[in-house]
Amino acid sequence: MTAKPAPEFQRIAKLLARAGIASRREIERMIGEGRIALNGAVLDTPATLLASLNGVTVDGQPVRQPAPTRLFCFHKPAGLLTTERDPQGRPTIYDKLPKELPRVMPVGRLDMNTEGLLLLTTDGELKRQLELPATGVERCYRARAYGEVSQARLESLIEGITIEGVRYGPIDANLERRTGRNQWIELKLREGKNREVRRVLEHLGLKVSRLIRTAYGPFALADLPAGRVEEVKRHELVAFTKGLENPPREPFQGRYEGDQTKAGGGGPRLDAAREAGPLHHRLRRRSPSPFRGGSG
Repeated sequence: MTAKPAPEFQRIAKLLARAGIASRREIERMIGEGRIALNGAVLDTPATLLASLNGVTVDGQPVRQPAPTRLFCFHKPAGLLTTERDPQGRPTIYDKLPKELPRVMPVGRLDMNTEGLLLLTTDGELKRQLELPATGVERCYRARAYGEVSQARLESLIEGITIEGVRYGPIDANLERRTGRNQWIELKLREGKNREVRRVLEHLGLKVSRLIRTAYGPFALADLPAGRVEEVKRHELVAFTKGLENPPREPFQGRYEGDQTKAGGGGPRLDAAREAGPLHHRLRRRSPSPFRGGSG
């Protein structure tokens, strides 16, 4: 008779992140505030090892076992904060997201005045993997900037640059087009330091008037309207996460009731032109998304 494998013990912060409660950092803060308990006893360390979430409560409420991972593409309009709530009462992405969406966490952040592709996931561990510089997931941006800069100066950014003591990694920057003293610049980078694109371009003497994230890994903004959300299909998420270390749980297989997309037709906004991830095949245009936010 084959013996059952011993259960795998993991840190509670990782288990709760996988369950979609919050990011690891946020969970550590919640533990410090005494909001998480095990069998009625308040936990005081995120290093607690558990085989499951049985008996775990958050704010007195039992935690459900982790649901399958889901990933969404959101076209963030300018004027929204990438946070759940703002003490000053300014609008956030959560004010724009469809009410029927599950609890999701943003992958990285976009500044209030930056627009474009923002990935959202139900899995805190996937969020962490996609954000880590070591993972090397490429981010692509288009910036409209005022001022003068040469292509040679932009190409020098491929060596990285240090600004006021902060080291920024290699940036593949190209002058897309110029109209008078305004120019559109395309940038590709593999880290997400705070306001990195704006600070680098300002260091070159440019004033950024518009910044759009056009892709994150193999997922591209394409023609997704501002304020709309589109779920990444299961097989595409599986293919993408296979290239990541410690891939997340088997992704969700179903859809919302309003999704009329036929099986096998279309895909998420995968950018077939970029060597940014494991998915490089061209996919047919997908049907309209069932998740409809505001017009942005």
